[in-house]
Order: sequence, then C-alpha cells, then structure tokens
Amino acid sequence: MELNASKYDRPVKQALIHGWKRKCPNCGSGPMMDGYLAIRNECAFCSQAFHHQRADDGPAYITILISGHLLAPLMLIIFEWYRPDPLVLAVSFILIFITIALFLLPRVKGAFIGLQWAKRMHGF
Repeated sequence: MELNASKYDRPVKQALIHGWKRKCPNCGSGPMMDGYLAIRNECAFCSQAFHHQRADDGPAYITILISGHLLAPLMLIIFEWYRPDPLVLAVSFILIFITIALFLLPRVKGAFIGLQWAKRMHGF
C-alpha cells in the first residue's frame, strides 16, 4: 500500500507566511507566541499543539546572517563616501543592527516553527 504524499503534505508557503506573522501555521488566526519568543503549548483557536516544536539556535543564526548581509555593504558605503569617525560609525551601526535583529528574531523563529509544522518535523 503506497501512501499518496500530496494527500499528507501541508502548504509550506502558507505555513511560512503565517509563522512570519507569528500566527498559528495551521489556522493563521491564533497567536503562536506567548511573549517575545516563547512558543505557546497550543493554538487558542484550533488547538494545534506546539509544545513539541523547537527552533533552538536556527533563528538566531539566520537573523545574524540577514542583518549582517544588510548592514555590511551599507557600512562600507557610508565609510567610503563620508569617512565618519570610526567610533560614531561603530556605535550607530551597532544600534541599527540591534534594532533589525530584535525585529527579525521573533518573525524568523515563527517561520522556522511554521516550516517544522508543514514538514511534520516536531522539533529537532
């Protein structure tokens, strides 16, 4: 007896979008997170279980990768064109980096959980 893979697949793109919005990847309505980064045990709307989903360090790595790739060329351009004091450049870009990272981290974590849910990975 062969299982039809498409019958059991979950929509990855939709789960990623719902996760990015920090909503339940199943219904898209209930909040996935309880606070800034804590994952709820289950969805308040559809009762989808989240207690077994773990993203570990993946979202942090991806957040640093995205933030660094956005800011490194910008830092080089600013330095080459305007030649600001290195301390001013460092402090300003550290603050920008922290702002971008704090914005991206819960969204990337939500997308990770959405991907895990869509692929039936149940954490790592």
